[in-house]
Amino acid sequence: METLFKKLFALLPLIWGLAFLAPLTAQLWQAMEWTVPFGLTPMMFGLIIGGFWGLYAQIRGTWFWKGEVST
Repeated sequence: METLFKKLFALLPLIWGLAFLAPLTAQLWQAMEWTVPFGLTPMMFGLIIGGFWGLYAQIRGTWFWKGEVST
């Protein structure tokens, strides 16, 4: 059980990007009445943005660009 939680917590930045940032991005684009590029739906666009940002945070160890990569 402990190993399961360690693996889950290790993936939290990616999960956060997909589960929270993706719908938030989609809703913001719809609320601003902006056209989503490439003919995507707002949710697909949100999943791309949230996925890339979550993956960035997963690899880099931080959500924002600051200094050296944490190990």
